[in-house]
Amino acid sequence: MCGIIGYIGREDAVDLVVEGLRHLEYRGYDSAGVAFPADNGIEVRRCKGKIKDLEAIVYNDKPAANVAIGHTRWATHGVPSEYNAHPHSSDNIVLVHNGIIENYLDLKKDLTDLGYRFTSETDTEVLCHLIDRYSRDYTFEEAVRMALKDARGAYAILVLSASDPQKIIGVRKDSPLVLGIGEGEFFLASDVPAFHARTGRVIFLEDNDMVVLSPEGYRIMDLSGNTLEREIEFIPPMAAGADKGGYKHYMLKEIHEQPRALSDTLRGRIFPERGEVNLGEFMLDEGMLRGINRIFIGACGTSWHAALAGKYMIEQIARVPVEVDLASEFRYRSPLIGEKDLFVSITQSGETADTLAAQREAKRRGAQTLSICNALGATSAREADAVFYTHSGPEIGVASTKAFTSQLFSLYLFSLIMARIGGSLGKQDAVGMIAELLRVPEKIEKIIGSEDAIVAVAKELFKAKDFLYLGRGILHPIALEGALKLKEISYIHAEGYPAGEMKHGPIALIDEDVPVVFLVQSGVLKEKVLSNISEVKARGGRAVVVMSDKLLGEVQQADYTIGIPDTNPYLEAVLMAVPLQLLAYHIGVLRGCDVDQPRNLAKSVTVE
Repeated sequence: MCGIIGYIGREDAVDLVVEGLRHLEYRGYDSAGVAFPADNGIEVRRCKGKIKDLEAIVYNDKPAANVAIGHTRWATHGVPSEYNAHPHSSDNIVLVHNGIIENYLDLKKDLTDLGYRFTSETDTEVLCHLIDRYSRDYTFEEAVRMALKDARGAYAILVLSASDPQKIIGVRKDSPLVLGIGEGEFFLASDVPAFHARTGRVIFLEDNDMVVLSPEGYRIMDLSGNTLEREIEFIPPMAAGADKGGYKHYMLKEIHEQPRALSDTLRGRIFPERGEVNLGEFMLDEGMLRGINRIFIGACGTSWHAALAGKYMIEQIARVPVEVDLASEFRYRSPLIGEKDLFVSITQSGETADTLAAQREAKRRGAQTLSICNALGATSAREADAVFYTHSGPEIGVASTKAFTSQLFSLYLFSLIMARIGGSLGKQDAVGMIAELLRVPEKIEKIIGSEDAIVAVAKELFKAKDFLYLGRGILHPIALEGALKLKEISYIHAEGYPAGEMKHGPIALIDEDVPVVFLVQSGVLKEKVLSNISEVKARGGRAVVVMSDKLLGEVQQADYTIGIPDTNPYLEAVLMAVPLQLLAYHIGVLRGCDVDQPRNLAKSVTVE
């Protein structure tokens, strides 16, 4: 993995493919390459590093071609290097690949016995040799089909053949691949942004679909060669967001976009005067929801933290039991889920492999499925029984910010739906909770307006090597997210912990070199967290306290304080996420880190 694009048409294919790769940079990658027909066969140019490094190689001797494929790689098998970079080749066959070939070692042994020699450490190279092996006795299309019947795993591939250079073959299985249909030109890519500036007419390919592109058009078939018909959809032009808009980094821009993004998540989805959420926006049936016994939520990374916060919302507001799973673990624990249960998958991209696998397992066991997703037409959305699009807009920074807070908003809305259906929330209380929801964008604007105070804290702490983030109740998941943001973009070791567990281990780490970020809210747990602050100060630690402006006067021992506007406990989780994002961002910048594309990270993890 991580990003792929192919083009065939009348214009400069290499230019368009390199531009498409640039639009996929948000996924994170460590190397890049392109391939295109030339007089001497299929020419491959690739390098370790960024797109700008690839451009220096490609445009040193600018090729002319109307067909090209390209790839940005995030290492899974083999170190980041030129020889492991895609495209890979075998005699007449060149391809790019997202995914993992699980039986590549067995295939590699068989191919080595046949005389093939491997020049990389990747699992992808076996596909090149395998297709080449079959192409000696079969047509290009037949060779691809036969090779993939031998391969086991996940893949989205684009293949070129020197014997048939005016053709691109693409196939997907458990890894996204979308066909873009322009005027006399066609694209295949792992994500729509790769070509969206050229066309919004797309076909989202399904598992085991094989598409053959030529200058004359496209054909879609299954792996037995049977012709398939797939619906053409139109993806409207993206909202402004594909450039930095004057900000130094995408991440900072996306943090500042949160008031608008959250307003977009709400637009058309609430009836404030009735205290109701538009059930149709969730594509759910009220009768089905009334019969739900339990809710399971599966997610990974930042989305998992949103899921944990959602558990507090749904159980406390709607009084429905919720289980939260790391999606990568869900299907391996033989979950007790069935027809009276609802499985909610939370995924920004809608293509996260572990989350898709968990969603499919839940559906296989008879559960209803709901996808909370930001990407129109993504696999999770298409496969679920219902989908709620967060509409937070393009998120280019690898570390999620506005997608996270829009997920929290979505879960709050879902909690209100379940509460009204189940009768645990009356109309007047619901009216008040929606009214407070509508005030959140303005309150985030106020937090962003006090960014200079957060920068001052960052300047005091950016040299630390370890951080602890502590919170109670719904703020525990926000502490986890705050720690994740810091480690993702500053490379500082950080842990999130329930504050009540501090004495059961983490207190051993406390000294003057370990800043501790406390998330404090009013209620029965406030005094307990204030006691934790005293315990840290008694051991020489430095305390950073994030809490409501109206409570700041109650904290006497904090070294640094960050205030947020007052709101209800559930939405306080949304507000507190913002200063933690800003703190992590400014610490990362002060440390000279690439905050938009942190090392070793990918935006969309499409392999297990």
